Amino acid sequence: MAEPQRLQKLLAQQGLASRRQVEAWILAGRVRVNGKAVTELGSKADPERDRIEVDGQVIPLAKDPARYVLLLHKPVGVLSTCADPWGRKTVLDLLPPSWKRQTRLYPVGRLDADSSGALLLTNDGDLTLKLTHPRYHLPKTYRVQVQGHPSQATLQHWRDGVDLEGYTTLPAEVEFCPAPDFRQREHPNCSWLRVVLFEGRNRQIRRVAERLGHPVLSLHREAIGPLGLGNLKAGQFRQLDPHELQALLAPLTGHSSSS
Repeated sequence: MAEPQRLQKLLAQQGLASRRQVEAWILAGRVRVNGKAVTELGSKADPERDRIEVDGQVIPLAKDPARYVLLLHKPVGVLSTCADPWGRKTVLDLLPPSWKRQTRLYPVGRLDADSSGALLLTNDGDLTLKLTHPRYHLPKTYRVQVQGHPSQATLQHWRDGVDLEGYTTLPAEVEFCPAPDFRQREHPNCSWLRVVLFEGRNRQIRRVAERLGHPVLSLHREAIGPLGLGNLKAGQFRQLDPHELQALLAPLTGHSSSS
């Protein structure tokens, strides 16, 4: 007999949604165990004996659900969400129908619609939690075009941390970098920066740059941890191999999420 597990972990492992989303389902009373609504996050279920439903639909629980992790080159103008009520293009619209039939994928974190670059998609809720939880500080590397020419003092202020509405950003790596060849002649009064963040607050780079007087003109995520885009063109994706996934998770070993 299997050991009882917390519902949010159990359902997230099935690829239904991220653990945070499953927690929201539980609090909203959308999850039932053996016909009884469960609304407490600490509740557990036995995957081999208990009957679990979400919105009245019985969820078959695979013992070892297949885990998929894709690296996508998100283009500008595409939303980092699974669906949009106004019909705008989302990252899932970039996948062929075979992937949509195979499993339910969702983005790990977000990139603004007006930003481009590396974005992970997965069906593993536990992996999503690990990669997005603030305590893990997974580094993400960006190439940023800003208006004007920041001074070294301004860059050092950015590196040390900037106050944003009541909190101070974590130290970051910020350096000048060359412009991409195809952008050399655009926006002559601008600078290119390589920024490495160890946290992921909403629109953080744009808000910091605005606060420092150098608004962002374009923003591209080059890498997530050790994973770079390589030869992936905008709109293309590939599945991570086991070695890449291991390298991605290696800096997170020693941290454990609640079970």
